[in-house]
Amino acid sequence: MDEKKEDKSEESMKNHITYYRSLSKIIAGMKKEINEEGEPAIKEHLTSRIDAMEKDRKRIRDLFPSMKMEEWDGNTD
Repeated sequence: MDEKKEDKSEESMKNHITYYRSLSKIIAGMKKEINEEGEPAIKEHLTSRIDAMEKDRKRIRDLFPSMKMEEWDGNTD
């Protein structure tokens, strides 16, 4: 099976950074929801969704290895 060649252009990097940061915000919200939730099944579902999003974030970081973690998180000065 042929693998899709990833676009590593400047435009693609900007779009991936935006997407990465939106995933970070969603994950933070879900972690808060897990802490407030009492139902184990819902906690398990949220945890599995977070795991999937974390894998996607890793895939994006691996696509642009020259970027530092601070840049991904938007903590550059």
